[in-house]
Amino acid sequence: MRKINPFHLAFPVDDLDKARHFYGTVLGCAEGRSSEQWIDFDLFGHQIVTHLAPEKITQHHNAVDGHDVPVPHFGVLLDWDEFHVFAEQIKAAGVAFVIEPYIRFKGQAGEQATMFFLDPAGNALEFKSFFDPGQLFVK
Repeated sequence: MRKINPFHLAFPVDDLDKARHFYGTVLGCAEGRSSEQWIDFDLFGHQIVTHLAPEKITQHHNAVDGHDVPVPHFGVLLDWDEFHVFAEQIKAAGVAFVIEPYIRFKGQAGEQATMFFLDPAGNALEFKSFFDPGQLFVK
């Protein structure tokens, strides 16, 4: 099996205090280094960096499995049980979903649990899980 290295993703937010609360408290990401312009977070072992950029984020949507998926978006593939625990954590925090947790491509190759929500700056996040992780790149 191929070794998976952590990814690094830097993205804009319009308020670092709101980002700190959302990523640190709501999502439970440990905070790393920071400055007055950016904050590092540990998102399930991956380094994400919120950079202060007061411009509003624009979204596009593409149809996938009958839902309007926001583009761009990012997130993490979680273990099956971890996904469901995390989904309950997000619900309990009162986060509004763009797409509620559900099973996408049910009964088909690539079946997966998925959910979408926005951070306070409007960045779209998707978290998903494959009951069979071997289906990640199936066609």
